[in-house]
Amino acid sequence: MSLLGSIVSKILHPFGGASSSAAPSTPDAGGASSPASTTTADATPSASGEPVDVEAVLNGMAQKNSQTLNWRTSIVDLMKLLDLDSSLTARKQLADELHYTGDKDDSATMNVWLHKQVIKKLEENGGKVPADLKD
Repeated sequence: MSLLGSIVSKILHPFGGASSSAAPSTPDAGGASSPASTTTADATPSASGEPVDVEAVLNGMAQKNSQTLNWRTSIVDLMKLLDLDSSLTARKQLADELHYTGDKDDSATMNVWLHKQVIKKLEENGGKVPADLKD
């Protein structure tokens, strides 16, 4: 599974329910999704059909974590909160997945961009994202 797929799954489907091998995707050109497979994008965000409250999920995870992690602004802290590798190598891999065209050696700029893109992908895949986290 891609790093982005892991992030989306852990936040939008923290108790399972989506295919563990699914990566965020969009419907094909005709607007249809394959009925034989469930992807993160076409899976129901929650049992009630309501969007998953990203802030509530992440705040709940943060309360249970022994570290103080600022997931709201830091991609490193967000990845740590999700028990994912947050190393520079892993973040460069995530940047490749998200088609980052900037200088990957400028990690501060890349990290800000990555955080914004991850939040955007969460919203695109059925997450309810607080207004202050959107561009």
